[in-house]
Amino acid sequence: MPSLPPSSPIPVVIIEDDTSIRDILISWINEARVFSCIGAFPNVESALEPVLQHKPNVAIVDINLPGLSGIECVRRLKPLLPDTQFVMLTVYDDSTHVFDALSAGATGYMLKCTPREELIAALREVNAGGSPMSSNIARKVVQSLYQPKPKLKPSDELSKRENEVLVLLAQGYLYKEIADTLGIGRETVNTYIRRIYEKLHVHSRSQAVARYTEMPFLKG
Repeated sequence: MPSLPPSSPIPVVIIEDDTSIRDILISWINEARVFSCIGAFPNVESALEPVLQHKPNVAIVDINLPGLSGIECVRRLKPLLPDTQFVMLTVYDDSTHVFDALSAGATGYMLKCTPREELIAALREVNAGGSPMSSNIARKVVQSLYQPKPKLKPSDELSKRENEVLVLLAQGYLYKEIADTLGIGRETVNTYIRRIYEKLHVHSRSQAVARYTEMPFLKG
């Protein structure tokens, strides 16, 4: 991050095509005193050279810009300005835009409905090394990282032979008949049935058969 005298305001640039929003952001930043807006641009093309020249600590970038998008802006500038923190300020709250922006090198992601105090706090945070995000954006990021394991079907928990034994149990075969049908010993049948009970978390033949009804693909 560019070194500044302790009393110097933190330089910020804005890339936003909406004139009214751009003017509001300029006033918010300058009124905060700790920041100073050193440039405000309506598109990426007009911002590239000045931003590279002045190397601001923070850049506030809209996504939906005429010409190059804000995400493309970050993708181009971040490798050249590793100490500049890019904060997306946008109306888009879908996962695709969020992760495209973060992958491009954005450090923060805030929505345009963010109140003034919260936005200024986010700029302070990003300048101090944090990664501020609007609350619902942060929730999307967390949810994307949590991928619950798919629940196994009962048949997935059993071996091929155990499935065969369960099918015969459900068809009313006695243990001896199961042994004869599968060409295995009676004790082996007992072992398979014990394993079936353990894997299906049941304690009786009737409970095992009840679980079998959850597996229509075995019945054919």
